[in-house]
Amino acid sequence: MSESQGARAARSGTRTRVESDALGEMAVPAQAYWGVHTARALENFRVSGVPVSVHPHLVRALAQVKHAAALANGEIGVLQPHKVRAIAAACRAVAEGRHHEQFCVDVVQGGAGTSTNMNANEVIANLALEHLGHARGSYEHLDPLDDVNRCQSTNDAYPTALRLAISAALSELSTELGMLAAEFAAKGAEFAHVVKVGRTQLQDAVPMTLGREFTAFAVTLAEDVSRIGETLPLLAETNLGATAIGTGIAAEPGYAEAVVRHLQALTGLDVTPAADLVEATSDTGVFLLVSGVLKRAAVKLSKVCSDLRLLASGPRAGLAEINLPPRQAGSSVMPGKVNPVIPEMVNQIAFATAGADVAVTMAADNGQLQLNAFEPLIGHLLLQHIVWLTHGCSALRTLCVAGITANAEQLSRGAAGAVGAVTALAPRIGHEAAAEVARQASRTGAEVVDVVVERGLLDRATALRLMAAAAG
Repeated sequence: MSESQGARAARSGTRTRVESDALGEMAVPAQAYWGVHTARALENFRVSGVPVSVHPHLVRALAQVKHAAALANGEIGVLQPHKVRAIAAACRAVAEGRHHEQFCVDVVQGGAGTSTNMNANEVIANLALEHLGHARGSYEHLDPLDDVNRCQSTNDAYPTALRLAISAALSELSTELGMLAAEFAAKGAEFAHVVKVGRTQLQDAVPMTLGREFTAFAVTLAEDVSRIGETLPLLAETNLGATAIGTGIAAEPGYAEAVVRHLQALTGLDVTPAADLVEATSDTGVFLLVSGVLKRAAVKLSKVCSDLRLLASGPRAGLAEINLPPRQAGSSVMPGKVNPVIPEMVNQIAFATAGADVAVTMAADNGQLQLNAFEPLIGHLLLQHIVWLTHGCSALRTLCVAGITANAEQLSRGAAGAVGAVTALAPRIGHEAAAEVARQASRTGAEVVDVVVERGLLDRATALRLMAAAAG
């Protein structure tokens, strides 16, 4: 707590308690579950104004790691049973969603996550103290470092919590992305018989169906559900027991095996120990992989949204092939204007996600020697954009795609007049004849089928049958 905070507390009559660390004493609000280490972080890291609590997945994961550590320490006999029970009760409360507002340090911080780890240690310790009937801050009965952080270091506890949090968040994104893909597939079935002209490089190409276009959207998004699934087992690797830089210093014999087993039971995940603890402590490769998967999904999602906006452009002077559900007035000055606001929102989420990938890459690259000091930024950006993409997929599905309708008459006119339709006839009439038909249709504005019949190349029924088959 800074002096200015302390002065404000004194002026407002807020009660405080005094805590101390290696740097001296500080006043802490009496009602706070956090303590002196968190207070120093609040003073030092006034950056984003965004607290760690904005990421409930991370807060829950921190509680799971501390819970597993307490159970492991109890099992190997280095933590008294009554302390194990109290810490476990505190961790369960946090994991269930209580007291998250106490996780208040800024998401952007120095120290490789030490402030977040200490915030967790202090909150859990003070909750445990209350469980035992003691006042907050009475650490002689149960200490944030000696008990809650026993056999741990930020070097192993924090990245493990990040992995668990990202895994949980990705699972939610995967579900939403899968539901969005299914909605596009349903539209593909609905529009299966709506013929239109396809386009390459914004120029007319060959006939297809609107159903095939929407089915392609479904397939491309479903591919990224699979890519996300491939990253989840990699996130389940942990360096718990590594402590400082992977040496295992201060971890008791038997702890590493026990804590992994307990974490498996608490999370339901197939948590596995890293093969090399020094390597695992410094490596951020899995975070780079997640960032790349997010960027891939975001860019593809953005491309789909841009296509929807283009297909719905108009309504009079654009393509106007589909109608997006009107969500709100589109202009403060032009009456009746309606904009494609949901796809535009998702586009922006994708732009931000692609930008975040650059920051994650730089942070991973600059984690020198045995520890990456920039994991707080990596974790924050990944969790933020996983959540943004999850919300974006949900909004796109429910507020946009589900209500899309086709302008079948407009699509039919476009397909009937598409010069590219002659491509379907080229195998029967020859490439040169098809090119002549295309030139004549373009020059005169006549429909391809009429030119083909006029030239005696095919009868109308055969030409229409071949063109319909090509459209799908």
